Amino acid sequence: MERTMINGLSSLEGKEVEISGWVDTIREHGKLIFLEIRDVTGTVQTIVTAKDAENFETAKSLTKESCVRIVGKVSSRPSGTENKDSSAGNVEVKIQGLEIYNKCSALPFDIDNDEVGEDVRLKYRYLDLRRPEMQKNLILRSKVVRVIRDTLYKEGFNEFETPMLAKSTPEGARDYVVPSRTQPGKFFALPQSPQLFKQLLMVAGFERYFQIARCMRDEDLRSDRQPEFTQLDVEMSFVSQEDIFRVVEGVLKNVFKKVFNKNLKTPFRKMSYEESIKKYKSDKPDLREETKEDFAFTWITDFPLLEYSKDEDRYIACHHPFCMPKNIDDLEKNPEKTIAQSFDLVLNGIEILSGSIRIHKSDIQKKVFDLLKISDKEQKEKFGFLLDALKFGAPPHGGIAIGLDRLIQILTGAESIREVIPFPKNKEAKDLMVDAPSSVSDRQLKDVCIRLDLGKKKP
Repeated sequence: MERTMINGLSSLEGKEVEISGWVDTIREHGKLIFLEIRDVTGTVQTIVTAKDAENFETAKSLTKESCVRIVGKVSSRPSGTENKDSSAGNVEVKIQGLEIYNKCSALPFDIDNDEVGEDVRLKYRYLDLRRPEMQKNLILRSKVVRVIRDTLYKEGFNEFETPMLAKSTPEGARDYVVPSRTQPGKFFALPQSPQLFKQLLMVAGFERYFQIARCMRDEDLRSDRQPEFTQLDVEMSFVSQEDIFRVVEGVLKNVFKKVFNKNLKTPFRKMSYEESIKKYKSDKPDLREETKEDFAFTWITDFPLLEYSKDEDRYIACHHPFCMPKNIDDLEKNPEKTIAQSFDLVLNGIEILSGSIRIHKSDIQKKVFDLLKISDKEQKEKFGFLLDALKFGAPPHGGIAIGLDRLIQILTGAESIREVIPFPKNKEAKDLMVDAPSSVSDRQLKDVCIRLDLGKKKP
């Protein structure tokens, strides 16, 4: 017999079916045992009577969260006993056969208890993920990603992967570094973003690229940050800022319509950085009160290209050093007042997207590096491949990155992005489930030419 998913049972009254899943609840009433069975699509009530001695005894031996297979007949539930919270709440299954795939040991915490501490939940994440709220969040995440992919394919984009082992570069957050065994004393860096590779794909002539990209940054954590995260990465050639806005708004409009059945009003409101700071004292204004949509999207444009750091005694990039200035002459005459062709998309007071028109000429890129006091030697070591590539007919191009975890957090109303990521790290950047980070053997360290001196004091 073929397995039937639980959400398909309501239309199969009178039919014999096979279902498989987990025991959600057990209720024993004398000569009746009720097993609420759960699969990824929902729950259904099943019943076994004492007259069926073999299956009754098997049911009595069950524990919550055991994995089972049931064969039985679908019938309507008595009037007034329906479960309105379940897609199969109007029917029940009379058990004719019960097989235990795997009996569940004593649970480390009650899966139905919302008050369980987060560290316990993360240590036993595979159990925590059985909770309906978590399954709902992650299935919604999957639906959003599917709509994004479908929309971009229809817009003529191609999906490419970029390297996970790349080069450490300055002007960003702290890198996670990976020692090279074959090149002793040298290191790869895990990508903070596919930024340079996606620009090189434009130089290569692909014109429209996207990737659901995994990124890593070794930074302090907050409720909306993780050391590894996912972003929707997009790059386009021969486009203006408005072209990019149109594509992004089209993607989000489709997400809201196909996942939430909501009509998102486009185009989104636009506001310059200067106006936002002057009016709202922030470059991330929450405009829900003004707009009345639950979701207030606002483009913030015309960010400064540079800002002066007294601590470092130099200019630093406001977004990143690859943004095209609106007026090239300002780079030399008035660096601090140079406006970049860069922008953010803010949703309910939270930045979910950052993007820009990129520098596509080598001499302009070098001028920006010079202003940032990146030496010629360092420019060559860290960015030589980019400066060379921009000399070979690089097209004008621009793109964006949307923080996918953060977007899903807002859409689900979750308090933390950890609630929308299958296997997140905790607030100390630890994976409690697999106990990582962890020590490695002396042999592994020797292979990559590393020696630990943890006990020695610094001079």
